[in-house]
Amino acid sequence: MNTKEYKVTESTELLAFLFKVMPDLSRTKVKEILGHSVSVDGRRTSQFNYPLAPGNIVTIGKPNFREKFRNRDIDIVYEDEFLVVVNKHEGVLSNSKSVSDHTALTALNAYLRYTHQKCNAHIVHRLDRDTSGLMIFSKDKQVSRKFEEDWKGYVYDRAYVAVAWGEIEPKQGTIKTWFTDGEYCVLSSPTDNGGKLAVSNYKVLQTSRRYSLVEFKLDTGRRNQIRVHLREMKHPVVHDPMYGYKDDVSPINRLALHAYRLCFKHPITGKKLSFETPIPSSFTKLMEL
Repeated sequence: MNTKEYKVTESTELLAFLFKVMPDLSRTKVKEILGHSVSVDGRRTSQFNYPLAPGNIVTIGKPNFREKFRNRDIDIVYEDEFLVVVNKHEGVLSNSKSVSDHTALTALNAYLRYTHQKCNAHIVHRLDRDTSGLMIFSKDKQVSRKFEEDWKGYVYDRAYVAVAWGEIEPKQGTIKTWFTDGEYCVLSSPTDNGGKLAVSNYKVLQTSRRYSLVEFKLDTGRRNQIRVHLREMKHPVVHDPMYGYKDDVSPINRLALHAYRLCFKHPITGKKLSFETPIPSSFTKLMEL
């Protein structure tokens, strides 16, 4: 893509501005470009409602210095002096006690060294190794502590998308069970057995002959929660080696689960930040089968 710069002349939001300056492209294509190729005043962002003011310069295409950092484990989605939002790739641990493991945390610390920032990353929340998607890290322990003390007060919208086996009915609902740790995996009970309550809200976005594309919003954040709840619904996540079908023959080489939307109030500035990544192309191709 050739680099193009546009000067903002009136107050608006970033996605609306991109629609206006790229009228010949589809809305889907514009959103894809926003996901990886847009900077405002030299700083990369994929925040669709990023506020623009007269005089801002929006650059489309050429990466700036910070974007030249390349890592197989994460993509930098947003950064300011307090926080970094990343898109973690599938198969990558969020964190590990072993210093030899490749993790999202070690990848981000490599980025901070690369950009000569005198700080370390602190993990705010985690994703399963095989789940891809949006994660928040802080550059200061005090910022992480604010999230820990009032997670629901700061994070007002967080959604996952999964491809599950079969056609799910009803198309929308809530599943509530109690989780306990088994020897090898999480166990689930429909009645209170002294375990931890797990509550998931789901909505089917699309169905095909074999699969359902499902959005999940979680009232609780238990380990493997979506994977366990879809197993309880008899529609396990595609390519799930622990909670799925043992004879899974799907043509996808990853767990079909992605944290695709993350919206939160900045714990320092108070600004509302919204991020959304495209549904992985491997998921959409599955839905065409």
